[in-house]
Amino acid sequence: MPQTPSNPIQLGSSLPDFVLPGPNGASITPADFAGAPALLVAFISNRCPFVVLIREELAAYARDYAGKGVAVLAINSNDATLYPEEAASELAREASDHGYAFPYVKDATQDVARAFRAACTPDLFLYDGAGRLAYHGQFDDARPGNGKPVTGADLRAASDAILAGRPPVAAQLPSIGCNIKWLPAEVLPDQRKAS
Repeated sequence: MPQTPSNPIQLGSSLPDFVLPGPNGASITPADFAGAPALLVAFISNRCPFVVLIREELAAYARDYAGKGVAVLAINSNDATLYPEEAASELAREASDHGYAFPYVKDATQDVARAFRAACTPDLFLYDGAGRLAYHGQFDDARPGNGKPVTGADLRAASDAILAGRPPVAAQLPSIGCNIKWLPAEVLPDQRKAS
């Protein structure tokens, strides 16, 4: 099974600005999470085996940490033309089926994935209350077929550190998953064809 690691990104980087269509028709922006002690932005998929493996525990993480004020936003940036199961119309069903008590929204242009430099699913970005990247690593060490339990241990430890006012560990293992299914270059605006 092909595996793509998350891109190395400097800890302390600022939360990128973005505008995404919310499930109720309103836009979602970083301002919606102002005041939260931490924000997890998770690039996920409806079909990637790496996400399928962790999705129940990701939902449990969000429930467990909601009471501590941690906000969660899940984003699907995969090309829905070649992969119709990744269409915006499928996200509400996916969220309902797997107990996502957080917004799960579509990045149809893939501009938000590019702004974050997201590479794979899952790709997890945990920001502190000041909007600085504190953790960009794996959910845990479970992978499809390796038999390890899905616990979310790495993300939970990072979240606990942020909530306690400590920085998470500096040595963070990258997330591993399916590559984001990028739109073909011919459907991108001209300014991105050259990049």
